[in-house]
Amino acid sequence: MIGWGRRALLVVGGCLLALLTACTDAPVEQPAPPAPAPPPVNARVTEVVVGVDDLGAGFNPHLLADRSPVTQALATLVLPSVFRPDADGALHLDRTVATSAEVVSTSPFTVSYELNVQASWSSNSPIAAEDFVYLWQQMRTQPGTIDAEGYRHITDVRSRAGGKAVDVVFDEPYPQWQHLFTGLLPAQILKDAPGSWTGALQGGLPASGGPFRVAAVDRARGEVVVVRNDLYWATPATLDQIVLRRLDPQTLAEGLQVGDVDVAMPAAGPEVTEALAALGPAVTTAPAPRATVTDLALRSDFGPLSDVRVRQAVGALLDRERIRAAVAPSALPADAFGLAPSEPGYAATAPAGAPARPDPATARRLLTEAGYTRDADGTWTLGNTPLDLVVAAGAERTTDVEVAEAVAEQLRAAGIGVQVVAPPATDLFTQRAVPATPPDTTPSASGTVPTSASGAVTPTPSAAPTGGPATGPTTGPTTGTSASATTTAPPSGAAPNAPVRADILVEPRAVGGPVGPQLASDYGCPEPTSALPAPPALPNGFCSDSLQPVLESLATAAVPDPTDLGTAERVLWAQLPALPLFQQVSLLVSTAPGAAATGFDPGPLRTGPLTGAQRWSAPVS
Repeated sequence: MIGWGRRALLVVGGCLLALLTACTDAPVEQPAPPAPAPPPVNARVTEVVVGVDDLGAGFNPHLLADRSPVTQALATLVLPSVFRPDADGALHLDRTVATSAEVVSTSPFTVSYELNVQASWSSNSPIAAEDFVYLWQQMRTQPGTIDAEGYRHITDVRSRAGGKAVDVVFDEPYPQWQHLFTGLLPAQILKDAPGSWTGALQGGLPASGGPFRVAAVDRARGEVVVVRNDLYWATPATLDQIVLRRLDPQTLAEGLQVGDVDVAMPAAGPEVTEALAALGPAVTTAPAPRATVTDLALRSDFGPLSDVRVRQAVGALLDRERIRAAVAPSALPADAFGLAPSEPGYAATAPAGAPARPDPATARRLLTEAGYTRDADGTWTLGNTPLDLVVAAGAERTTDVEVAEAVAEQLRAAGIGVQVVAPPATDLFTQRAVPATPPDTTPSASGTVPTSASGAVTPTPSAAPTGGPATGPTTGPTTGTSASATTTAPPSGAAPNAPVRADILVEPRAVGGPVGPQLASDYGCPEPTSALPAPPALPNGFCSDSLQPVLESLATAAVPDPTDLGTAERVLWAQLPALPLFQQVSLLVSTAPGAAATGFDPGPLRTGPLTGAQRWSAPVS
């Protein structure tokens, strides 16, 4: 008879044998990494508070609608990029994301990326080939994107090594490939998320692939809080958190004075300058041009502005300098379609007269040539139809709304009827028709997005479908776009907020990258392919068959040909798909402790003042 002790040993041995067999036959699921230990109750959180003047509409760095300094800052701190610019703007491989990136074939032109095996999202999924595929697919299929030209030249994105190596195939040699795949987004989260490309990023960034992660977005309080990403695989950030806080000029000055704000980057202007003057030498200031030029996009595919003579007449009626002085007096006047005023090599390309300068006589001649007459009361009409235009700006983009109102004032004074609308910015740059929502000029509207009564972000409404682009010049306004010359209300009998098609859009234009692909992205014709037979049209609706070969040459050149650049600028001023206005400038403000702890400076144009913030330390009072 086996004793109790021996039986127990046999049982234990059997259990151990079973465990060893299980380990040999099947992989054991690895436990999730332990959550970071909470800081001691009395531990001091190290932080830097950055004052801003607006939070923006959303946080997708690839969308026109979301273009803002805050979105630029979050992309720099949170999202992975294969290449990053240094202080001089030269690109360098970010080895925390990719250990190598090189051209491996010229026929077909192929770039191979070897990704850092440690690189992962804060959601614990790897930064991998599917993130490259997701960004490529969205950039070539979605409307209202920024710098999409390079992605249009990609024919395939192939995964290797379990997703940790990527081969990107192009339809022809593309020398500017290093500028692609910046601001990668977490495909595993976004590809099936409601709203995905647009809606899912209105409230923040759902995962981080950088030294910080977005912890909270509180639009009611006007704050975005980013905290150290404790799952970051490279050198960790020094600070516990950075707070981006929306402040009006007076509150900003008070915060700097008492130490509640360390540095700030509001739009430069007299109100900010006046508020800071009381602080004297307690703060230092420096200008920092933003990577955005504000344009007026003149819709050329339908309505009155489909006639180039009417576009030129509108340009001749508008006093661009007066608009800039009224809305952004510290901004830099923009007189070119390619480079921005702050960029090396910039030169004004505007012609001597209209539309670069207001010229009412030229405007009258052009409108008369287009068949319009001016009534005794000063109203321009075509037959019995008044010349009425819809001017639109994104509701969340406060400066853009002010530009729209200034444009409307000048056009009304010249005898043109104007309706000003301010739909959600995402709608404006992605849909052909938008809700005719009047502007909300109350101060609380700054930096907000449309919300439901419960406070949740509401989906942006879809406009009624409207047919394809006009096939020829339209001789009168599109139905539903009329307005009287003295009101922003919709035409009599129109349903409130009924969809309208905007004739003039206040549009941000991204700058700071290679000028050839930028011009092709902003003014080129997206060409149909077998894989994408109906590519999205540009927000301005412009497409010039005669200009397209020049833009294609510029987009695929290692160094843009000056003759091609000059030709593109001349044609664009003649066709006028847009009217450049100004490049806005931030005022970088620092307290002495803030400057010492951060070294706050403009940074590269494409990544902005928060470049390198992972190395900032907390200010010492």
